[in-house]
Amino acid sequence: MTLRFHDTAAAEVRDFVPLVPGKASLYYCGATVQGMPHVGHIRSAIAFDQLTRWLEYRGLRVTVVRNVTDIDDKILAKSAESFAPDFEAGPDTVREEEWWALAYRYEQAFLQAYDTLGVARPTYEPRATGHIPEMHELIQQLIVRGHAYPALDDSGDVYFDVRSWDKYGSLTRQNIDDMQGAPDADPRGKKDPRDFALWKGSKDGEPTTASWASPWGSGRPGWHLECSAMVTKYLGTEFDIHGGGLDLRFPHHENEMAQSQAAGHGFANFWMHNGMVTYQGEKMSKSIGNTISPAEMLDLASPRVVRYYLGQAQYRSVLDYQPTSLQDAAAAVERIDGFISRALRSTMTHDGAAGFFSYGTVPEAFAAAMDDDLNVPAALAVLHETVRAGNTALTAGELDDARQALAFVTDMLRVLGLSATAAPVANGQADTALEVLVEAQLAARAQARASKDWAASDAIRDTLKAAGVVVEDGPEGATWSLQRN
Repeated sequence: MTLRFHDTAAAEVRDFVPLVPGKASLYYCGATVQGMPHVGHIRSAIAFDQLTRWLEYRGLRVTVVRNVTDIDDKILAKSAESFAPDFEAGPDTVREEEWWALAYRYEQAFLQAYDTLGVARPTYEPRATGHIPEMHELIQQLIVRGHAYPALDDSGDVYFDVRSWDKYGSLTRQNIDDMQGAPDADPRGKKDPRDFALWKGSKDGEPTTASWASPWGSGRPGWHLECSAMVTKYLGTEFDIHGGGLDLRFPHHENEMAQSQAAGHGFANFWMHNGMVTYQGEKMSKSIGNTISPAEMLDLASPRVVRYYLGQAQYRSVLDYQPTSLQDAAAAVERIDGFISRALRSTMTHDGAAGFFSYGTVPEAFAAAMDDDLNVPAALAVLHETVRAGNTALTAGELDDARQALAFVTDMLRVLGLSATAAPVANGQADTALEVLVEAQLAARAQARASKDWAASDAIRDTLKAAGVVVEDGPEGATWSLQRN
């Protein structure tokens, strides 16, 4: 077994050897909770959920950290435009929604989307506002080492001195003299327009609740600093993998890497970035109206189908949305589920529930694909080939081969987070038990229908429905899914 992942910093696929044998540490950028989640957020979460599941399958104990940026310029701006009921003043009055209330509201929307699509909760999910002391400590380290300075205009800002760090630009392979400062950045108080804020002094008109005392004056942290402080808190000064969307490479990850390494931290051993989601070949943009949200996708298809679609491409590639994308994904999931139902009915008819089992392993070709920089398209090809082989075995009455195919399919779905319950790998036993129990009920229902005992058939269906299991009858038999809340 050789795990190999693409490292953005090295610009090549490298062998992955964890820093601590038997363990892996992963930090990936979560949401800036200024609004509802978009498909880019969810695709990134699914990609790193797949990575986590595969590392766990390969026997590693994985610590996952996904941050929540709950203080930011955009959050404050959105709060000023958002209004909430003012229950103290009366039922018909409204007031400006507090920035922290808005952030929390959207944080819950992200969590709901992650949960619905089977993204396992991280080991830790820290909020930026809960780690101000760690940020102060990091800023002080950078000042002492000559890589940061208080603003020259006494505004209370503190900046990272990009020219003091000769490796600045190495992540994205840019020459500092070819870079431009952010177009909306205020150059006042800076030595160089490309210097970026570690601490932002309080400004007139900003809420006092969005300000913390510091050695440099009251204010709040800069965006890039937040991640460096939080990852160090939970994973240490050196860890295995830092992940995020491709759009975060510059300036966010470039700045993260610079400030952390300038502070003397080894920081990330691997940088992994997932590709973007486009709409019919074009970048999604609200201004031209070619966007689709996770909520809209979930109105069109089941969570498993949406997860299949968002997770089907190799994580580094562009994923293009077409009007038929979810239909194609649904057809693929239906083929898989059709085989599972057919195979379970056949094996249980002959051997009872004991006829269904799991090896706890996946086919070698599937494993080879996943080891090779999470090549999910190749892994899915193995999955669908196994489904075809299993159907052929069932038609020929070769039940041993069908059982083997069923076990492989079950294990591959679990690793990809596509089981009917989308359970994490660690909950595989519960997942398998649920599948066995439900399929046993469906087998009994199929027998009742064959005997034209409609009352018994309806009773089984009603019992499953009461338990939150939705049964749908099709040409190849009944399939089931868990009812959405």
